[in-house]
Amino acid sequence: ICEERLQPQFRVAIRCRRVDVVDARLQHDIQYFVRLLLAHSAERGGAEQHPSAEMTSTTEKLLRQHQPTVPQPAMRQTSQRRTTRNRQREPTVATMRAAVYYETGGPDVFRYEEVAEPTVRAGGVVIEVGAVSIQGGDLLHRQSGVLATSPHIVGYQAAGTIVAVGDGVTDLAVGQRVVAVMGNGSHAEFASIPAGSAYAIPDSMSITQAAGIPIEFGTADDCLFEFGKLRAGEAVLIQAGAGGVGLAAIQLARAAGASVIVATASSDERLERLRDYGMDHGINYSKADVASEVLRLTDRRGVDLVVDPVGGHVLEGSIASLAYRGRVSWVGRAGREEQPPAVWPLMEKNASITGVFLGAEFAANPARTRAMVEGLISRVASGELQVVIDSEFALSEAAAAHRHIESRQAFGRVLLRP
Repeated sequence: ICEERLQPQFRVAIRCRRVDVVDARLQHDIQYFVRLLLAHSAERGGAEQHPSAEMTSTTEKLLRQHQPTVPQPAMRQTSQRRTTRNRQREPTVATMRAAVYYETGGPDVFRYEEVAEPTVRAGGVVIEVGAVSIQGGDLLHRQSGVLATSPHIVGYQAAGTIVAVGDGVTDLAVGQRVVAVMGNGSHAEFASIPAGSAYAIPDSMSITQAAGIPIEFGTADDCLFEFGKLRAGEAVLIQAGAGGVGLAAIQLARAAGASVIVATASSDERLERLRDYGMDHGINYSKADVASEVLRLTDRRGVDLVVDPVGGHVLEGSIASLAYRGRVSWVGRAGREEQPPAVWPLMEKNASITGVFLGAEFAANPARTRAMVEGLISRVASGELQVVIDSEFALSEAAAAHRHIESRQAFGRVLLRP
């Protein structure tokens, strides 16, 4: 393991003779470490040259069954003395704390554990995370996504301070504050990202504000304008208005001159709060049929554009709410319904639906999306737009934070703080 972190001239061959297990509660770490050692041995010569590789199942069984036979404090004290005595001789790997999981499922799959710190790559930076804005995609990935690593660290967006800069990076520096998007890895104390995915934070803006901008406001902007083609004077429906994308979309639509802004939420209290951000009419979807209410509010005409981050049967209601030749920007599957929605009613209105995925735009049109996100950051810094924060949780409470979002009671962004 250490070998991978050293320059070629300093690399050495080391043989593992013994692993001291001091705490049975570290079962996942132990099993992962053993697999890593055995896999490394196999790569270097196979089980024939490394007989210990044949003992994988037996070793893991013993580790799973291990229980401390002496009081825990005494064990830790012995371990600490050994560590102190050998500190000058033993190589170390920098570690950090992270919210990880080994299998997908509900919020309870999270474990708060110590893992290796990410290393800086050429063309990239490492940030010390100050705030994580939990995305809807984070919840979906935790529920059923592909595990790119084991243990896996989920998370698409975080803000923090640069602590390392890789070769070839000239426009960012150690100590600079940035907000960054990433494929995974935000739920941790440090994150390694491409420099092109980082955006400078203005001096007047807090880390927590910045953490809630690129994906939330960028998605809303694309749904309304790049793909939704919203024009001044048009009517718009924002589904899930109290979420991060919903709150951003309401503010952006109002600033663009939308004539009627209708939003949905699950409580009257949250709908009342949305009026402060530019909503004209609110619909409590737990009490009323959304499409019927939209038609009533628009004199049976319907709306020109719907922003829908939910999908499923909600998307069917969005289609029913459209005016003739109306448009839907479908941006998510927050409802997590497996049954595909019925979209054939679009034909009756010559209406259209466009799937929107900001991540694909980041990859396909980096110049356009960078200019868009930088512009949105400037508008938040000036006070024109607001990042609404519902609550903050410690990184160790990632499960509770995800559970709170899934309760549909949040109003705005839910943050994790390492």
